[in-house]
Amino acid sequence: MTVTDRIALDPFGADIAAESARLRALGPIVPVELPGGIPAWAPTDHDTLKRLMLDPQVSKDPRLHWKLWPEIGEHPSWAWVMSWIGVTNMLSAYGPDHTRLRKLVAPSFTHRRTEAMRSRVEAITAELLDTVAAGDAEVVDIKAALAHPLPMRIICELFGVPEELVDDTGRLIAAIMDTSDPSPEHASSVQHQIGTVLPALIAHRGEHPGDDLTSELIRVRDEDGDRLSDEELLYTLLLVIGAGFETTVNLIGNAIVALLGRPEQLAAVRAGKIGWDAVVDETLRVHPSIASLPLRFAVSDLRIGEVTVPAGDAILTTIAAAGLDPARYGPDADDFDATRGADDHLAFGIGVHRCIGAPLARVEALTALPAFFERFPDARLAVDADELRQVPSFIAFGWQEVPVQLHG
Repeated sequence: MTVTDRIALDPFGADIAAESARLRALGPIVPVELPGGIPAWAPTDHDTLKRLMLDPQVSKDPRLHWKLWPEIGEHPSWAWVMSWIGVTNMLSAYGPDHTRLRKLVAPSFTHRRTEAMRSRVEAITAELLDTVAAGDAEVVDIKAALAHPLPMRIICELFGVPEELVDDTGRLIAAIMDTSDPSPEHASSVQHQIGTVLPALIAHRGEHPGDDLTSELIRVRDEDGDRLSDEELLYTLLLVIGAGFETTVNLIGNAIVALLGRPEQLAAVRAGKIGWDAVVDETLRVHPSIASLPLRFAVSDLRIGEVTVPAGDAILTTIAAAGLDPARYGPDADDFDATRGADDHLAFGIGVHRCIGAPLARVEALTALPAFFERFPDARLAVDADELRQVPSFIAFGWQEVPVQLHG
């Protein structure tokens, strides 16, 4: 196929697995169209995506390496992508800039700090499950009751988000993840929220510094402005708060849905025959919290099979497609099987692009999942699995609600 035959991706992400399979049948990398008509290339298999993620000839800086960056203002329907690429943080940095920003942020996510949060994760999990158990409802949306509030409270504690900004922060991240509306009005609303919520957080922590990551990043900026600018501070907070919250919400919710739909695997996990780590890895392979991440850019011409991706073209980071690749994971790659041992998934990135918050996400999931199934051993989905609704996004991979009947 030629680039004139671009496949338009579903902005609602209604069936990401089926869409990935259709694209894979066309080759290892396929020309696609993102919401609003943005042209890009979509890798369709594990090895191709891994190669591109590790290739120094693939950049994340649109200002340097996207040939369409100078004309982005001419396309109002492209404005939604600015909250992903029109930022100055690790998500849009290349080479030395990426290294500099990662070194500044990484100390905030040390093993010591992650382990120090473990007791808070356990306490909040117990509190949330106590609330569920004390309620009168037989059917509970476990996303709203556990999967959402646990990582939200943890990330807000880590970053010192004051109570009055918690709801606004959640709405901001949800708006960024929603790719169903590429209109300029939606994009403008997102930019307005970024420009109000995060400056309010920075101002609050500037006046009331504490032992939190926002205060720590402010100190980095103030001690040496050449190392972290005001703009980099704001967009770094956007990245780490969003990545540390929304992705874990989906991880916990997706794992609960997967296990409730496979009682034999759940029984094996509860009997200790399958480890919870394996459940987390298989969830991240089959239902990665981020299905596709915009965007990377070809620094030079890239030859992939029979296709040449020209320098300056955009490339989508297709994590879901890689995880469902039958060449890597077998003909049953679409099936959830916690015995598979799929710890080579790309859901947390790889190499210098590996998510620095991955250990915290694992702590939260490895606390919440066993605690939930221990408290409610007879829980089951309150609807058929095919009735669950995907969040309206080709980026996020998760359910809008997870209704669970607590007792069989």
